[in-house]
Amino acid sequence: MRVIVTIQHPAHVHFFKHAIAELEADGHDVFVFARENEVVSELLDRYEIDHEILAGESNSLLSLAAVQATYEARLLARARRIKPDVITAIGGPAATHVAKLVGAKSVVFYDTEHATLIKMLAYPFADTVCTPECYDGDVGSKKIEYPGYHELAYLHPDRFEPDPSVLEAAGLEPDDTFVVMRLSSWDSSHDMGQGGFDDPIEAVRRLEDAGATVLITSEVPLPEALESNRTTTSPEQMHHLLAYADCFVGEGATMAAEAAVLGTPAVYVNSLSLGYMRELEEEYGLVFNFNGDDRHVRSLEKAVSIIEAGDDGTWNRRRERLLADRIDVTDVIVRELETVAGIDPDRSALAANAD
Repeated sequence: MRVIVTIQHPAHVHFFKHAIAELEADGHDVFVFARENEVVSELLDRYEIDHEILAGESNSLLSLAAVQATYEARLLARARRIKPDVITAIGGPAATHVAKLVGAKSVVFYDTEHATLIKMLAYPFADTVCTPECYDGDVGSKKIEYPGYHELAYLHPDRFEPDPSVLEAAGLEPDDTFVVMRLSSWDSSHDMGQGGFDDPIEAVRRLEDAGATVLITSEVPLPEALESNRTTTSPEQMHHLLAYADCFVGEGATMAAEAAVLGTPAVYVNSLSLGYMRELEEEYGLVFNFNGDDRHVRSLEKAVSIIEAGDDGTWNRRRERLLADRIDVTDVIVRELETVAGIDPDRSALAANAD
């Protein structure tokens, strides 16, 4: 089987990295193409994944359209040479369009209901659309649901074990109370017009007053007053840091979900609401969503209460219940790619895992 994997965000690197390794170990030919975005290249290099960058970054909706057109044209040229059996992506308008043009199958993974451009540009051309069971949207007969979250493709305990040495590297002691904060750029097509914290400086000061060290990872330049809070932890080590944090507070849904599946309570501050974030709150109590106009004030009240209460083992017990219900999503990725290519047409193993 010849597979093209397309990458347009750092989270996509994490999502596909184990599947790429398994497919190659099984003798399949895997070709990875990416669009530069934040630390995409750095992560691919760190994980020693052979790849080619086809287009650069964008900083507006207009520039995104131009970059995407370049990316898709170059992907088409590569695919015509490779003649893949299947092309896969998260979201993936370019992947689905190119697959149709070169006679390949396409498998799209997605979990973001409000991304209307993806629904319009990718779903109609995809052969298979794989979503978590909690995805609140109609994809039709091509939809395959699975009991999991994107983050369990790389943070399931079968795939990941946190390394405590990350604490020393971050200048922390094992008993230190600390919070990881994520600030978003709001320049993705589905983030335009949305928002999170009213005042990041005030948010950090509130958390520090509660006794926490605040380590910030940000998509945007920080105010000078917060530069000393910027974490120096490398991108591939960030999940280790999240696993040991007392709380995550931030505007990014992916990082909030990553914290949750690692057993770190996550306070999600974003005007957008997502199906998997609601499930992580309502079913497992590992995420606390604050989407309304008062999200800044109420989210900080919740975060402070988590910090001040400490951890009596509640978060780990909730995580264990989540893991008992959910599956290793890398298994889903590999199985669906093989299925759509005609290698493994029987999905019974997925059904058995879901049970």
